[in-house]
Amino acid sequence: MLVSERIGQFFFETDTGRDRLEFTEYGAGDAWVVLVPGELMPRRVQQPLARALAGAGLHVLSLDLLGHGRSDRPEDPQAYSVTAFAEQVVALLDHVGAAQAVVGGTSLGANVALETAAIAPERVRGLILEAPILDNGVEAGVVAFGPLLLAARFLPLTVTAVRRLTRPVPRGIVPFWAGVGLDALDQRPASVAALLHGLFFGRAAPSARERRRITVPALVVGHPFDPLHSMADAVMVADELPKATLVRARSVLEWRFSPDRLDRAAVDLATRCWKTPRRGRRTGA
Repeated sequence: MLVSERIGQFFFETDTGRDRLEFTEYGAGDAWVVLVPGELMPRRVQQPLARALAGAGLHVLSLDLLGHGRSDRPEDPQAYSVTAFAEQVVALLDHVGAAQAVVGGTSLGANVALETAAIAPERVRGLILEAPILDNGVEAGVVAFGPLLLAARFLPLTVTAVRRLTRPVPRGIVPFWAGVGLDALDQRPASVAALLHGLFFGRAAPSARERRRITVPALVVGHPFDPLHSMADAVMVADELPKATLVRARSVLEWRFSPDRLDRAAVDLATRCWKTPRRGRRTGA
């Protein structure tokens, strides 16, 4: 099904300045969904799922967090944390006039979705969590992103060289997922070092106690054989969230290349959240 797509922007006030964030809007209506991509990934990675959700009648927003995609990239580590990213999701909802949304994400995006539900529970109607990174993925995260942090900080020419090689490649002539990969390589040394520094030394996700207080319906998708996104973390979150359903992906790449089964699960969760009246917590929203 064809759906309308529009690009928008808004400005987010932080202690370090006023920064611009960019998003894509799919579909229309009052049944809102916000999708957040993984660490260093552009929002275009969520395009297939966004189109599937919008085709089912949902109003979808896909956001480039600060330091990602086409949003601003501050060079101050204080601009970056999972909590700050969750505040950006809330600011996006304020910008479009949405009282509530189903919030979903992959990897870092899943952690941001959890954090949004923790800091602004009255704004979250449901959660779609693919491969959250919690206790069991810490060591793999250091191995995966630590060298990039060191390279960006002490060998910035390596990051710049990769950007100069990949940026001129026209995205329209390469396959979709190759274009997403090229976009992910379009990094600037100072901003990527600040981003990784902020994430390494900041709060990664709500505590277990906070997660147990998140009572909205949730879909948790776990990856097999993925050290960074451990299946154990997905199982743990699904056990902690009172209304969670765990779905085990057949492979790390299932939702990218054979998405029908997981798309249906996400659409079912989001539509169920919007068909069921929800009582707000803490604020009585």
